[in-house]
Amino acid sequence: MGMSKQMTFTLACVVVLSALVPGVAGYLSARLEAIEAAERNLQALEARLHTREARDTRPVSFPGPCLRTPATPRFQQVPASALGEYRRHLPEWLAGLLREVGDFERD
Repeated sequence: MGMSKQMTFTLACVVVLSALVPGVAGYLSARLEAIEAAERNLQALEARLHTREARDTRPVSFPGPCLRTPATPRFQQVPASALGEYRRHLPEWLAGLLREVGDFERD
C-alpha cells in the first residue's frame, strides 16, 4: 500500500506544525509575560519616585506679600574722553580697552 506524494507531504506538514505551534505559542507567551513584568516594575518605580518627590516637596511661605521690584536705573553711557583723568590710575589693559571703545564710538 503506497501513499501518494500529496498525502506524505500533508502528513509531514502536520507533524512539523504540531511541533512548531506549541513552541511559537510558548515563546510568545514568555515574551508577553516579560513585557508585563517590565511594565509592573516601571509602575512600581514611578510610584516610588512620586512618593519621594511628595516627601521632599515642602510648601514655601513668605513672611510678607511679594512687592514689585523697583525699576533698575538705566545704564548711562559716558564718553571715553570723560574718563581721561581716571585713565592714569587704570591698569594698562583697561586703558587700552577704553581707547578701543572710544575709537569704536567715533566710527
